[in-house]
Amino acid sequence: MAEYLMADKKQEIFAKYGKSNTDTGSPESQVALFSYRIAHLTEHIKKNKKDVVTRRSLLRLVGKRRRMLDYLKQIDIERYRNIVKELGLRR
Repeated sequence: MAEYLMADKKQEIFAKYGKSNTDTGSPESQVALFSYRIAHLTEHIKKNKKDVVTRRSLLRLVGKRRRMLDYLKQIDIERYRNIVKELGLRR
C-alpha cells in the first residue's frame, strides 16, 4: 500500500463520506476514496510527465469513479447530487 493512503486516512474518508468509518462498500465512500487517489496521482503525473504506467492507472481510476457515479445516479439521484457537491466534481 502506498504511504499516502494509510489505514487511518482511509477510515477518515469512510467516516466523512460513508455511514461509518468501516463503511467501505457504499458508493459514496468508494467515490470519495477514488477522488482522493485521483488527486494524488494527478500531482504525481504533473511532476513526472513520462510516467506512462501511472497515467494509465489514473485513467482507469477516473473510469471506475465515473461508472460508480453513473450507478449511483441510477439508484438514487439525491445521493448522487450530494456526493458530487461535497467532493466538488463538475458533473
